[in-house]
Amino acid sequence: MNTSINPIVVITGVAGFIGRYVARYFKQEGWSVVGVDNSPPENAPLASMSAYHRMRLPDSQFGTLLQQLQPQVCVHCAGRASVGLSITDPSADFYGNTVATFEVLNALRLYAPTCRFVFLSSAAVYGNPALMPVSETQPVAPLSPYGFHKAQGEQFCLEFAKVYGLSTASVRIFSAYGPGLRRQVIWDICQKAITNPSLSLQGTGRESRDFIHALDIAKALGVVASQAPMVGETYNLSTGREVTILELTNLVLEALEVDCIPEFDGVIPDGTPLNWQADIYKLKALGFTPTVPFDRGVKTFANWCRAELLGV
Repeated sequence: MNTSINPIVVITGVAGFIGRYVARYFKQEGWSVVGVDNSPPENAPLASMSAYHRMRLPDSQFGTLLQQLQPQVCVHCAGRASVGLSITDPSADFYGNTVATFEVLNALRLYAPTCRFVFLSSAAVYGNPALMPVSETQPVAPLSPYGFHKAQGEQFCLEFAKVYGLSTASVRIFSAYGPGLRRQVIWDICQKAITNPSLSLQGTGRESRDFIHALDIAKALGVVASQAPMVGETYNLSTGREVTILELTNLVLEALEVDCIPEFDGVIPDGTPLNWQADIYKLKALGFTPTVPFDRGVKTFANWCRAELLGV
């Protein structure tokens, strides 16, 4: 039974990169944050939570937890988040993303049917969009198992909204970044620039992404949780600014005060889209505006990365 004075949010994957930011945001907004993850407690953001439950989803104990808490919101951050690993091990990605998402939704249906559910999807569902900026009305065309499995998760959200009346929404996150991220292109550039005398990168440098800071992601998820109609709809989440990888690289080198000329090998990894730019009109209509300037965000990330790798 929910006896908390404050509203309760359950965050799955709370020990992950985005989950940590989401937990801190909701706590700052006055929510009672209950985290779920498979990480040991010492690796979880305990300071941002009122309670932490260690379990690997799907887990039957999750339904028991929902029944006891009766949370107002569930933000589903859990899941695998690697395009490359989804290609080499599609089974693990399917169970970690598709199956786990279905089971969380089904647990909500059975034990907390009034809870509002926010699903963290990905721009990977678009593949290489035919038009940019890409809007939510464009057809999905994934290039990787990860993208297909995120699209399947969105379909589950729509299914449970239409058939069972659950309040659900999917948020298609473009290129997330921020201190704490130890993978993907911005980390790759930073760690190579810091630790190597030369800088060799994949691709041509003309590929582009639309980056969104984790602080803004957390804020946007809060907006969706409180303001969205929640009828199984989707929202793009980014800034709407297209940035080439060469432009990003130059910003990183400037922030690190490293003087070198990056070299690109011309190889595009399997499953990797060429260009992304988001149309965020739908999210703005709910009241969301990104607040972290990209140049400042890159500088902060580069400084954090240098401290992580060199201790200075």
